[in-house]
Amino acid sequence: MKISIFGLGYVGVVTAACLARDGHQVIGVDVNPEKVDLIGKGESPIVEPGLSQLLIDGVASQLIRATTDAEAAVLASDVSLISVGTPPIERGEPDLTYVWNVCKQIGKAAIHKTESHVVVLRSTVPPGTLEKCQNLLDSLIGDNSIHLAFNPEFLREGSAIKDYEQPPYTIIGTESPVAEAAVRQMYATVDAPFTVVKPSVAEMVKYVANCWHATKVGFANEIGRVAKAFGVDGREVMNIIVQDTKLNISPVYMRPGFAYGGSCLPKDLSALLYYARNMDVAVPLLNALPTTNSLQVDLAAQHVLRLGARKIAILGLAFKPGTDDLRESPAVLLVKRLIGEGCQIKIYDQAVYEARLMGTNLTYIQNNLPHFEDLLVAEPQQALESAELVIVTHASPEFRQILREALKKIQILDLASVFSEPIKELNYCGIAW
Repeated sequence: MKISIFGLGYVGVVTAACLARDGHQVIGVDVNPEKVDLIGKGESPIVEPGLSQLLIDGVASQLIRATTDAEAAVLASDVSLISVGTPPIERGEPDLTYVWNVCKQIGKAAIHKTESHVVVLRSTVPPGTLEKCQNLLDSLIGDNSIHLAFNPEFLREGSAIKDYEQPPYTIIGTESPVAEAAVRQMYATVDAPFTVVKPSVAEMVKYVANCWHATKVGFANEIGRVAKAFGVDGREVMNIIVQDTKLNISPVYMRPGFAYGGSCLPKDLSALLYYARNMDVAVPLLNALPTTNSLQVDLAAQHVLRLGARKIAILGLAFKPGTDDLRESPAVLLVKRLIGEGCQIKIYDQAVYEARLMGTNLTYIQNNLPHFEDLLVAEPQQALESAELVIVTHASPEFRQILREALKKIQILDLASVFSEPIKELNYCGIAW
């Protein structure tokens, strides 16, 4: 298939690389010429395991190219995927400006096509958005030659390629047989069942999935706090809870640890809360999630201050291992708080140190830690040198080994359950165990 992808962020770039690997011809479209240039050279604008090689292969085989010319991309493709951002605005409502703008670009270009065109919306949007996209495109073209579907993605940063290859299902939200057939053909090599539903159902599923993930993180952290007050290891409690796969569904996210963050969970929870308020629907548990999530960051900061440490090493700045995404990272918020308390901070996060930060990711870290480059170090030993306390935010094998080799006098605050059992030789404590 010939596919154009609008928006070369995490979802767009990973999708482009995987589609090209599967033999499709892909044209990436973005307003950022730097991203376009990087992808055109087979270089990844983000840090994601396995992605760089897929891009190199895709460009070498001439199955991937990138452009800022939206019209040319539409005219050269049969299907257009929309993967632009829907960031929250002041009250939590998602900003759909980029979605509308791309729809207009596609519509104006499709006027010049003799054959029909399929548009697949992948951005996270509230129910009813695809219908508005259809109305917008019909007003521009008026001959029903555009067929739409909503296809939510379930890609986790750090494991996005694996998630693309092995999703729980492929959801197609459409009432168009043409659009449904196109999406089925696009994912013909993906081993997952297809679920075809109305667009509004598919749009709602994406929000519910991310709000459920956020709920699991907050719930597990609350259990961890209460269990620790009783002298009980909250991890042991939750390990038993998640063994019930009939009722408790899945162990993913169901663990005490640090706060959730990233580009999806905070944004989508905020959006659902906004719509609940507007529709006068009471959602006390969902309303409590941002509070309990922020509390986890506050408790970590309070723990540090109780320990009396002022020279601190941070292992992990991104919101999860294997990624350079700093947006809404609880580690960023913790560092910001500790600097405000007069602490001296050094940070080791190889993915962030080596990343080409740009766009909203760069803007977020500059707004929260304007001089973050001065805090980053290239090697873990540079962070641990003269540190009184090391705080670990990622449960990665690399950090586990670093801590095992750390000086015994350094205190360790584990926010990520990097050790399943405390190491007796180390001065170690966990946030909820």
